[in-house]
Amino acid sequence: MICKDNIFEIKIDEEFISIALKVFRFQASNNPVYARYIELLNIDVNTVGCLEEIPFLPIEFFKSHKVVSTTDEAKAIFTSSGTTGNLTSRHYVPDLGIYEDSFTKGFEAFYGSVKDYCILALLPSYLEREGSSLIYMMEKLIKDSNHPKSGFYLNNHEELIVHLEELKAQNQKVLLLGVSFALLELAENHQLDLGDVIVMETGGMKGRRKEMTREELHAVFTSRLGVKKIHSEYGMTELLSQGYSKGDSLFETPAWMKIMIRDAYDPFSYEKAGRSGGVNVIDLANLNSCSFIETQDLGKIYPDGKFEILGRFDNSDIRGCNLLVSE
Repeated sequence: MICKDNIFEIKIDEEFISIALKVFRFQASNNPVYARYIELLNIDVNTVGCLEEIPFLPIEFFKSHKVVSTTDEAKAIFTSSGTTGNLTSRHYVPDLGIYEDSFTKGFEAFYGSVKDYCILALLPSYLEREGSSLIYMMEKLIKDSNHPKSGFYLNNHEELIVHLEELKAQNQKVLLLGVSFALLELAENHQLDLGDVIVMETGGMKGRRKEMTREELHAVFTSRLGVKKIHSEYGMTELLSQGYSKGDSLFETPAWMKIMIRDAYDPFSYEKAGRSGGVNVIDLANLNSCSFIETQDLGKIYPDGKFEILGRFDNSDIRGCNLLVSE
């Protein structure tokens, strides 16, 4: 059994590779869905000796199967928002401590102690439903910030703006995190000068507004909110870790998370740095589900290790491996 503490103590690539291979063998033996997928691919687990040889589970299986590597009862079931008529992903989490360690240590790796911040969350679409992993994360970070003005804001923009102006006058570090359409609504209705406030979008119009490219969105945000850079968070229901961008839409991951770019037409071969393809994610915090996820995002990795999300595959909900459809 892999010790969860070892996952968050990774410092160098060799440690990551070693632990990832151990997690792979553990999940190949203890995750029935993943084991059956590997079997149908006719892959001998014992011959897998590097990250490129590990099979990645198509993310759609979180919608159709219970993807777990443990018999422990789930303490939480995180669900994706989905759209009308579509199945939603379900991520069964028996150990919320792993999730809390992952998002706390991940945040602090890029931004320092959460206690130094006042955190303002503009997440109306997420607050209006149950099972959001993002809401769970933000509730904990807001609590841990221990700032009296930290909290969620639904449609009360005037109160939010008053607080932002007060915090700016106090030279308080501020993180304003919001879903894209909510930040866009704030920006379109108010011309602000937020200065050093960290404005972070977490993506998604979710059918609320016309889709815009990240570059178009960030151009509106910088001009209307008065900040130089827009930060971004890259996360999803099926993952327990997040990547962060401090500007220019270039993301980085914590040490226990890795992005690999697969060939768009051959899921078992990988692209070199600078070439676009499908995004595969290794998230070692997914110890109790599956750490090796083939997403439907398109992306590109650069020579310095940073990555960019370029969009999604067309018809992503129906694309992918059908090996387990009838099981």
